[in-house]
Amino acid sequence: MYSSDLIEEVVSRNDIVDVISGYIKLKKNGSSYVGLCPFHNEKSPSFSVSQSRQLYHCFGCGVGGNVITFVMEYENFTFLEAVKSLADRVGMELPEISYSQKEQQERDLKTKLLEINKIAATYYYHQLKSENGQVGLSYLRKRGLTDETINRFGLGYSGQNSKALYRYLKDKGYDDDLLKESGLFTYERGINDKFWNRVMFPIMDINNKVIGFGGRVMGDAKPKYLNSPETKLFDKSRNLYGLNIARTARKNNLIICEGYMDVISMHQAGFNQAVASLGTALTPGQARLMKRYTDQVLITYDSDEAGTKAAMRAIPILKEAGLSTKVINMQPYKDPDEFIKALGAEAFQERIDNASNSFMYEIGVIEKKYDRSDPESSTEFEREVARKLTGFSQKLERDNYLNAVCRKFNIQMDGMRELVASYGNQSGILERKDERPRVSMQQTAKKKRDSGVRQAEKILLTWMIDDGEIFKKVKEYIEPSDFIDPLLRDVADKLYSQFDEGYVNPASIINTYATDEEHNGADQVKEFAMMQLNNVLTKYLPLFEEARLTLECKVVYKFEIEEAKFLDPTVFPRWYDEKNGNAHLVYIAEIVNAWEK
Repeated sequence: MYSSDLIEEVVSRNDIVDVISGYIKLKKNGSSYVGLCPFHNEKSPSFSVSQSRQLYHCFGCGVGGNVITFVMEYENFTFLEAVKSLADRVGMELPEISYSQKEQQERDLKTKLLEINKIAATYYYHQLKSENGQVGLSYLRKRGLTDETINRFGLGYSGQNSKALYRYLKDKGYDDDLLKESGLFTYERGINDKFWNRVMFPIMDINNKVIGFGGRVMGDAKPKYLNSPETKLFDKSRNLYGLNIARTARKNNLIICEGYMDVISMHQAGFNQAVASLGTALTPGQARLMKRYTDQVLITYDSDEAGTKAAMRAIPILKEAGLSTKVINMQPYKDPDEFIKALGAEAFQERIDNASNSFMYEIGVIEKKYDRSDPESSTEFEREVARKLTGFSQKLERDNYLNAVCRKFNIQMDGMRELVASYGNQSGILERKDERPRVSMQQTAKKKRDSGVRQAEKILLTWMIDDGEIFKKVKEYIEPSDFIDPLLRDVADKLYSQFDEGYVNPASIINTYATDEEHNGADQVKEFAMMQLNNVLTKYLPLFEEARLTLECKVVYKFEIEEAKFLDPTVFPRWYDEKNGNAHLVYIAEIVNAWEK
């Protein structure tokens, strides 16, 4: 890990306005800059950047941070990747991070394999454009792909000479042990190109590095589609085809397809949020990967029986990852590629807009197994629906789905409600009314008070940063150790140190948490840091005016609350804790609670 001083130098040499201006258009607005948020769709600018504090914040979706966190969020980089990117931007050379011998060997191997894959992808691309590759190029053009799309996805062709790529790489000096690790060759009957006589689809990671390949055979040989085997670079259960482009689409969803051509056709039609699961059933790892970029996934698997089964398997996996899921109806066509060719992008967008709720889709699929005209079969269907409804642990959500299912599938509502309650109680999923945990009034009051205290501490820190003169006065009576919340106590300690050194830079505090892998409060620190923006302060402006009076009346001073004559003690009761000596913060917490009401 790099030192905090080095990271601070990288940050200081990358002005946040200059960096963000490279991604979105910013306009000067008072002391800040505003623009359309790159992290959610909006028509009116709610994204604010403070040059003086080197911070950004979106009032629409709530994201915020410093220049490093912006690059991390936008590019989906790790912390180290973001630091390196920013260092490269300003021509800064970073020292090499030391690794163990085993770690260094692993890194060297992966670097070499990436080199080989890049060379192979370039080789396949040039083969496609050569005379020998006309069969492949003709196939892609028959599928309706433009030259721009072919170039964008780096499509290529592996010829019928099954040893050509091997000889090409050997001539470049790569040894057999390394080539065997690449997964590009088979060794059953000598050494041969694994993908010979196939149109090639390079598979890239989120950083646009080629980690594997897919190939579509030219002719009737089997298998029709072939993927790279598992290698040091390629784990198909943790990657998605097209995600390197889809992650920057800035759409409010991702569309999961079955195959390469579905993704490519959809991107060409303007649906650049499409990805595919690399010829395998959707895995939990792939679902978690999608969750990093979106909260909603639309399933557009083939409309045949196999595609329906794949969708039914994918829905619970996506739900487990915390993703809202819908299913796109493509009938009467088999897949997105056929649909778009027949009806066009506008019609496909309508299908997206009218996509089915995944639970309702599941019930529709289940219904097809039963004969609803037969009472016995219909009852079995309703029992299966009831068992499925018990999967909703929250009563409100369960009732909403129960009502919707009964209306759509013509089921008696009272009977279904009784059946769900019966199954739920049998399995212990649903709690009885008399078994629900009771929360005492004291617990509720304490939780509210604790929440108010934390909010007060955040506001107090914000206020002190915003006005150095106020900080000097408050410092005489309040120390970092007086803060109750451990995270904010740590933040206060760092801020006090900055004031003592004569240089206040709240943005740099974020870096200290971003580099600390054991600290799980980085998001909370970013939340606090975002409050430094002047526009955020407007929410608390009337409160701050009261707070200024409380300072003059010594309300925030330790042990001197009684001097606050201007406040009605019946509205703001005096909380005083001699043991902790934190009356000043608790008192502000009461003001916050009253203000928020």
